[in-house]
Amino acid sequence: MAHMGYGYGSEFHLLRFLGRHRKCFDTRVKNVTGAQSVEWLDCLFKPKPNPPSWDSEWQSLDFLLQGSTAREKWKEFWPRRGNPPNWDAVGRILIEDRWEWLLVEAKSHLNEVKSNCTAKESGGRPKIRKALDQTKCALGIPTCADWLKGYYQHANRIVALNFMMENGECGRLLFVYFCGDKFPDKVCPESEEEWSETLAKQDEHLGLSKGHALADRVHKIFVPVAD
Repeated sequence: MAHMGYGYGSEFHLLRFLGRHRKCFDTRVKNVTGAQSVEWLDCLFKPKPNPPSWDSEWQSLDFLLQGSTAREKWKEFWPRRGNPPNWDAVGRILIEDRWEWLLVEAKSHLNEVKSNCTAKESGGRPKIRKALDQTKCALGIPTCADWLKGYYQHANRIVALNFMMENGECGRLLFVYFCGDKFPDKVCPESEEEWSETLAKQDEHLGLSKGHALADRVHKIFVPVAD
């Protein structure tokens, strides 16, 4: 969890909507996913000294029940050290009498979309590369697509979702793109249209066609910060 901005930034605005505009936010979630109901998990109490924080985001698949197949297998599938996937929020949605996991990633400026894998060859990078390549094969994406550079964070979120689905846990990804933020010295899109070019480049780079195998489980909402 990075140092949260006061009055700006994706973390700030997501907390606003989950805390102060829950009904509005949940309605958007239900509209895009087709869910009848939404429930949110509390974050973890985990004090950190620098920067000062008393909470921690959910990491990896630690939100799953202890001993569940997916949670246990993930420990071998993904490096246990380093920086695992961190979720901005985790919830559950009810769709046709079945509860599914909802994993949330939020963005408010264009720089947030880009990222590279920083793991070392002497550390977790080989295991990460193998996990990325396995996922690309499972989704019918050419292995030449570079998931380590450019848009690595988006790629590893897709990896986590695919792994869950292959190991008995139904889930979905929700990418929240805030519009009209005032993040200092950052380019903050004002609308869905202003996000579209960057997101199209991301999907093209990763080889994620509109009809890929998990396309119907990856959702986007565009939320004006002054909705």
